Amino acid sequence: MQSEKRGLAALLLVTAVWGTTFPAMKLLSGQLDALQIIWLRFAIALLVLAPLWRGMRSEERRWGLLLGVLLFFAFWLQIEGLGRTSSNRNAFVTGLNVLVVPVLAMLVFRRNYGWRLWAACALAVAGMALMFHEDEPWNLGDTLTLCSTLFYAIYILLLEACARRNVAKPLRAARMAAAQAGVMCLAAFVLLLVRHGSSWRTGMDALDAPSWAALIYLGVLASVLVVTLQAWGQQRVDALRSAIVFGLEPVFAALTAWILLDERMGLVALSGAALVVLALIWSQWQPAPALTQP
Repeated sequence: MQSEKRGLAALLLVTAVWGTTFPAMKLLSGQLDALQIIWLRFAIALLVLAPLWRGMRSEERRWGLLLGVLLFFAFWLQIEGLGRTSSNRNAFVTGLNVLVVPVLAMLVFRRNYGWRLWAACALAVAGMALMFHEDEPWNLGDTLTLCSTLFYAIYILLLEACARRNVAKPLRAARMAAAQAGVMCLAAFVLLLVRHGSSWRTGMDALDAPSWAALIYLGVLASVLVVTLQAWGQQRVDALRSAIVFGLEPVFAALTAWILLDERMGLVALSGAALVVLALIWSQWQPAPALTQP
């Protein structure tokens, strides 16, 4: 139980850091292409994690590389979707992981969940719908974002499977994070060359100090710390509860935008945020065992 609580705390910290990346991404998106941001972010992460490649076990390398491929497609499709739909819709469709994860687990792994966790999923989806509702038709950007959500759901479930298959000799989260950073950096660089050719560096030389500070924040805290903590936390928290915790990301993002960018939420959006928080509490609450009569 104590191990699960520590894992939950780690995943909450992961989600909080995700929420704080919004101002940094907003600053950088006005100067750099999305692939440039991904490449620079994970190049910094790889630089920090490079010493951990030494002594990496073969299992850690294999799992890390596989997870890195899934994470890259999730990042890339989400950013491509963001360029074709609104940020609110992008955030809402990404948050649907809270439903995609248990549905995939049920279909692929034949896993059964109790009504309490399904109720928590329903609360989280309803909350995100209130936070990000827009009367716009479904578009290509939404489809790309949904594909991103599918890849990230597989990533979450694979992290859980990784922990289950290596109970006797747990894989070291930081080593796996190093392997994932290597894949992310290499894949983004190759795609940059394919898309932009010799002009792939355009805009990078003109970055100012605040932009580099934002990149370092994204590379060190939002990549090194987050990827490591997520792998560590999911060794202790199952995939469905992890997905519900990650549903708090738009809540943290809204709080960050309110504090740093003075972006306000209305009463309906605040009600939605409260429902997401309630979903997390509900998913973790365990009823007391019934007392038996002597």
